[in-house]
Amino acid sequence: MSIVQFKRLKKWLSLDVILRLFADTVLINLAIVTSLAARLLWIIATGNAQVDYNYNQIFWESVQNYGRSAWLLTLICLVIFTISGFYTYGRFYRGRYKALIVLQAVSIAYLIFGLLTYLSQGLYFGFLTGILNFPRGALILSWVLTIIFLVAARAWVFLWSNVVKIERRFIRHPIDQDIRNVLVIGGAGYIGSALLPKLLGKGYRVRILDLLLYGTEPIQEWLDHPRLEVIQADFRQIDKVVEAMRDIDALVHLGGIVGDPACALDAELTTDINLMATRMIAEVAKGSGVGHFIFASTCSVYGASDQTLDERSRLNPVSLYARSKIASEQVLLKMADDRFSPVILRFGTIYGLSGRTRFDLVINLLTAKAVIEDKITIFGGDQWRPFLHVSDAAESIVQILETPLETVRNQIFNIGSNQQNYTINQIGEIIQKFVPTANIVYQDENLDPRNYWVSFNKINKTMLFEPKWTVEQGVEQVIQAIRSGRIKDYQDAKYSNVKFLTEEGIYRLSRHENGWAYELMNGTGPGGALMLDPHD
Repeated sequence: MSIVQFKRLKKWLSLDVILRLFADTVLINLAIVTSLAARLLWIIATGNAQVDYNYNQIFWESVQNYGRSAWLLTLICLVIFTISGFYTYGRFYRGRYKALIVLQAVSIAYLIFGLLTYLSQGLYFGFLTGILNFPRGALILSWVLTIIFLVAARAWVFLWSNVVKIERRFIRHPIDQDIRNVLVIGGAGYIGSALLPKLLGKGYRVRILDLLLYGTEPIQEWLDHPRLEVIQADFRQIDKVVEAMRDIDALVHLGGIVGDPACALDAELTTDINLMATRMIAEVAKGSGVGHFIFASTCSVYGASDQTLDERSRLNPVSLYARSKIASEQVLLKMADDRFSPVILRFGTIYGLSGRTRFDLVINLLTAKAVIEDKITIFGGDQWRPFLHVSDAAESIVQILETPLETVRNQIFNIGSNQQNYTINQIGEIIQKFVPTANIVYQDENLDPRNYWVSFNKINKTMLFEPKWTVEQGVEQVIQAIRSGRIKDYQDAKYSNVKFLTEEGIYRLSRHENGWAYELMNGTGPGGALMLDPHD
């Protein structure tokens, strides 16, 4: 047996399958014993007084029949059951189809056994010659009982599992749950690929639901991890979301079209993915009893303001991206109750490297330009931004998962640090310290009206969260990656959301009558060439 075959056998022969095999063995033998016992009782009840029956002899003949025949009949049944998918795909059939499969498989098994019994009588049939002598009446009754027992057992398991699920849904609150299994939607993205190793390192079982537009490269290092499962699918597919939600304790929703320019490509598509899909995912999570729901939002919701902003501040969105996040926040908080507890994380402007690094973000982009082009182009420059390393963003999610839910449930948290509020001019000056040959080029035109200085006191006080990375360390990290050759071309479309959605042709995801598919388009879409905002 090859290693591959052994791994397949080990995967198939799980504890669950072994228990099902054992249960079916017991039920088959129960049917055989019951049929033989019924035959014996029938003979006793209908015995002719004029006929001298040796009931003791009949009893021991029945015992011998069982000993000679039960093992073979059981073996034939289990083989046919396995071939029929009892322990694999057939388990997930709907009730009526499962009953038909049981009827068909049991009938085939008993026909094979009956044929062997017939051939063994008076004919040379190997070691079975003369051994099999199972009474026909008992065989027919055993066939009927086996079907009844197997169908009843599967119906009972189905009903019991659903009763337990309902009880858990109404009795067990998310506060009481130990988090072991985490679903990460968008787990192969910028933040998701930084979060994955942290969750695995903490011992969580992780399931990722991601379309994998950028391939598996961002999470390639962990694909063979025993506690990782990857489902490649569009998270607008409700059947895939339901499948991914199975046995999950907490959900982290990082999926969506991210960034103002990418969202501006198609307003209808952005609303469909960022808002409508989020609503559907939350409804499925709530209906499945997944109460711990972490949603990735953005500090872009604050828009433009000269005031210090915290979670209670008035929102002033200036982009579709921000409006879609605000609407999603409102939907989630309205759904909150004692069984469903969303936690909203408003991340600052992310920088740094992850499995799927982006260079359409201000620090990463300006650093790359400084290294490659000896130029740091700044539009406007006086606007404030709160910055956060992608590793710290991922760490904040882990800390939220490990904080008692009653402490964070139904709340909004700004994620970042007060020390990393900078103007774009200040970012340019920090980068120039590490790349002295680069010139700062100022452009009076400000392509982005956003301006916000954000307070992160709440997250710091609630969880003592403090980012480990500084902007200086993040700049050094990007410089080292470029100079070492790890990043070969920062202008490659795979490093930019909006470039990838246009230049690579994967512009729109739409639903067709025959399922879900990519709608491939060439060029830049209906809006023509788009200007990339370096301050996103």
